[in-house]
Amino acid sequence: MNHARPQFLRIAAVQMKFGGTVEENLETIARTLRLAARRKADAVLFPECATTGYNRDFTDLSGTEARAALQRVGELAAKHRVNVLLGSPVFRRGRWQNCLVVFDRRGRVVHCYAKCQLTERDLQFFTPGDSVALFKLDGVRCTAIICHERRYPELVRLGVMAGAQIVFHPNAGLDSLAVSRRKRGGRDGIAARAFENAVFYVFANSVGPQGDGLWSAGDSKIVAPDSRVLALANNRDEAVITAEFNLAAATGKYAADSLAHPRFLSADWRRMLCKVRAQAKRNLSLE
Repeated sequence: MNHARPQFLRIAAVQMKFGGTVEENLETIARTLRLAARRKADAVLFPECATTGYNRDFTDLSGTEARAALQRVGELAAKHRVNVLLGSPVFRRGRWQNCLVVFDRRGRVVHCYAKCQLTERDLQFFTPGDSVALFKLDGVRCTAIICHERRYPELVRLGVMAGAQIVFHPNAGLDSLAVSRRKRGGRDGIAARAFENAVFYVFANSVGPQGDGLWSAGDSKIVAPDSRVLALANNRDEAVITAEFNLAAATGKYAADSLAHPRFLSADWRRMLCKVRAQAKRNLSLE
């Protein structure tokens, strides 16, 4: 079997309107995943808490229900032979965490990253993670952050220093309408994050009213290492956006430069990278 790393990957990001139940969200996931597969996507990113929605009381969610939803998504990944990255609450190690679950083309969980920089709302329900995301899709090393973590660029930098060529960013916007409007039109730092690390960046957001007078700005996007926006959803509708990546463009050059210079920081960066790689090995499953 040929395990050579691909030169090109076609990536999709799904912009969702959350339903009121897990079953409604699973129906949306199934429908949009089918569309992404028809467009020959190699990997598909869904928003934060895509199985449940984000603006809800998670105390009434059972671990069994959450696991059953993830099992269903794994079956869909296997059916369509596509890698799936899905935001979902996960109950593991005796606690709830806000996670990005990564399924390979056979529907197996290959990574489960738990959001480590939590909002005040997150802290009502979730325990923070203790690692940086680091995993492979079809042999290509990737990293990820979740929603609010865009404000902590070191999480992306460390993943890219460890070799990641693609950053995945599931999001669930929850803002006043005024703030939501300000976030539209790309003023969200995402293009800067792609440029300063010389990697591809995939952002999948929820969209529209979220209840309690709150909104999500949509604007899901896929950005090239030179900061060009390759695909952009609007701020009203569900969407599946796609782009093809020539991975030769994702050099990670500036992160590699930071690892080497200035020299007085190099040893500290390398110590952190050893820890990042060791911690990532603990996240190979939902357990």
